[in-house]
Amino acid sequence: MKILLVGSHGQVGKEVVKRLPSIIAYDRDELDITDIHQIRQKIEQHLPHVIINCAAYTAVDKAESESDLAFAINKTGPENLAKICEENKIVLIHMSTDYIFDGTKTSPYVETDQANPQSVYGQSKWDGEEAVRHYCKNHVILRVSWVFGEYGHNFVKTMLRLAQEKKELKIVSDQIGCPTYAGDIADVLLHIAKHPKIGTYHYCGKPVTNWYEFAKVILKDSDIKLMPIKTTEYPTPAKRPQNSVLNCDLFMKTFNMELREWQNGLKHVK
Repeated sequence: MKILLVGSHGQVGKEVVKRLPSIIAYDRDELDITDIHQIRQKIEQHLPHVIINCAAYTAVDKAESESDLAFAINKTGPENLAKICEENKIVLIHMSTDYIFDGTKTSPYVETDQANPQSVYGQSKWDGEEAVRHYCKNHVILRVSWVFGEYGHNFVKTMLRLAQEKKELKIVSDQIGCPTYAGDIADVLLHIAKHPKIGTYHYCGKPVTNWYEFAKVILKDSDIKLMPIKTTEYPTPAKRPQNSVLNCDLFMKTFNMELREWQNGLKHVK
């Protein structure tokens, strides 16, 4: 089976390449998914059976002032991929996010819950999902949450850096979710590529936590003082969901895979 990966320099993309060095992999500098002609050229060159899309605009706050770029990468890009995959009967595996939900639900979100994005980033990712579903019959959409890893920008790396620069930190404690190690997502994507089951699925790490408790685990060996605060005390350009917990029962049943503990993923980052 021939697999083509786009977004190879991102948090998850690098982990996929690490696990499957023989994969055909392109970063944005090599393949701009907003250019459908570039995609068609690469597809005709390689004729893959599966495309994994790890390319995304993920700067949540910056997206509020760069909406055109966010929608180009997160909506137009997946739409282009979906059209080309449909033309060539290629399976498209596309990553999405918990930010498509508004976070007001009091229980974990299931795949069929109503989307209601509260940010430009969330809306652009939702529009990308809808484009994939509309233009490509053979698709798998994988929603993930609170991604961290050895590469790129993420909460874990930020905490470790700040612990070297500051004596105390205020961390939001009233947003709950499930941190997810990028390496675990890479394993899931490669499993799905070999055994695709068309549809939308949730995958995240376990157990549920909040940003403050997550930071405490990350910095347990540090002398830094952590103080819990409310979301209202830390205003950001983009609104975050209060509840980002995803119900992953459908994923586990469909692919016969268990969720992994995010604490184990931390060992690879620290």
